[in-house]
Amino acid sequence: MAADSPLRRETARATATSRPLRRTPKKLDEDPMVFETVLGTGGAVLRAQPRGGTARERPAGPGAGFTDEEGHLLTATDEEAVDPEVRARARAIAARLSLPKPKRASTARRATGRLASLPYRDRSDEIDLDRTLESLAEHPVPEDEDIYVFERVHARRSVVLAVDLSGSMKGERVRTAAATVGALAAELAQDALAVIAFWSDAAILLGLGEPVRPAELLDAMLRLPARGLTNVGFPLQLAARQLAGVPEPDARVLLLSDCVHNAGPDPRPAAARLPRLDVLLDTSGEKDVELGTEMARLGRGTFHAVRTHHDVGAALGDIFRA
Repeated sequence: MAADSPLRRETARATATSRPLRRTPKKLDEDPMVFETVLGTGGAVLRAQPRGGTARERPAGPGAGFTDEEGHLLTATDEEAVDPEVRARARAIAARLSLPKPKRASTARRATGRLASLPYRDRSDEIDLDRTLESLAEHPVPEDEDIYVFERVHARRSVVLAVDLSGSMKGERVRTAAATVGALAAELAQDALAVIAFWSDAAILLGLGEPVRPAELLDAMLRLPARGLTNVGFPLQLAARQLAGVPEPDARVLLLSDCVHNAGPDPRPAAARLPRLDVLLDTSGEKDVELGTEMARLGRGTFHAVRTHHDVGAALGDIFRA
């Protein structure tokens, strides 16, 4: 049997459900909700998709429109939307972050990648002068990432970030999670990226393949208050839908959570169905290391525990090198 065949995955899924969870999660009375971010002239709105279906067709563009769907306005004046501490953390993580390029079997393809302008990460010395001067105008005392260089982009990875915004992630933990997303979004700007925030429900902040704007993504994360129970399995199901049709060698899911699963079905079968699941677990408060480790094993990925934002950059580097 192949090391990662569908039959082996189904066997792993069946084995996962044969052992009881350490915690007994709350059984949900109805299906969780999926929200999507819609940008408009008045700010960003979280629009609820119908339960058990797909999002309804909406008016194109940022203009006015009518809908009977639930919505939550995210105003640009929310205090957390401009939290300088989180932005500083994102820059600190990004400064320590150097992700390897995706590996491809063909050496010919590696030699003929698309030329792109990217923040300096010790990989190139061909400076993009125009973009660097624009950056220096905003940051007179530059960091390494304020210098832009030309690099060959050889292949696009498809990465889904599932970020825990439940009540157990309040305070420092959610700030570190948001900063991690901001730093990763900047590093993966040339890849196909999706970002899902979750609690007992979930919000798709960025669909796979949509343009990545790290600053806007960071602000959208910060405008969502940490609240509710933790349904770890639901974002993994949504991630699988995002990755449908993507070649498995290029597809992966990264879960940022304390893995304190206390609502909804057992998440382990969903982890076993993914092409790859890596788990970054915050150990600074309540946590479930056993569940996080098991989900990473079932998802054929790696498990990394972090306590502060200073630990994140190295852990992410290890995850993407594995």
